Amino acid sequence: MSTAMNFSSKSFTPRPPDKGAFPLDHFGECSAFKERFMECLRQSGYESAACRQSAMAYLECRMDRQLMANEPLEKLGFKDLINEKSEEKPEKS
Repeated sequence: MSTAMNFSSKSFTPRPPDKGAFPLDHFGECSAFKERFMECLRQSGYESAACRQSAMAYLECRMDRQLMANEPLEKLGFKDLINEKSEEKPEKS
């Protein structure tokens, strides 16, 4: 009798994930980037911090081909890598 009261008192409302869904790479457009990332993970003993450059390149590929929503790389956790890239490139005068 108490079980029936618990089910009727609250209702569950599902909500979508924060970033939403993104399509799979059916045509393998970014498979080379994915393979480089996976190889890096294997070589580093699955230490993802060692493969952040590869991860960033893979996400850029996905965004360029509309396989995921465009997000600033800073928002995806790559701000320090972007700063390193800009310091490496000499400014044109």
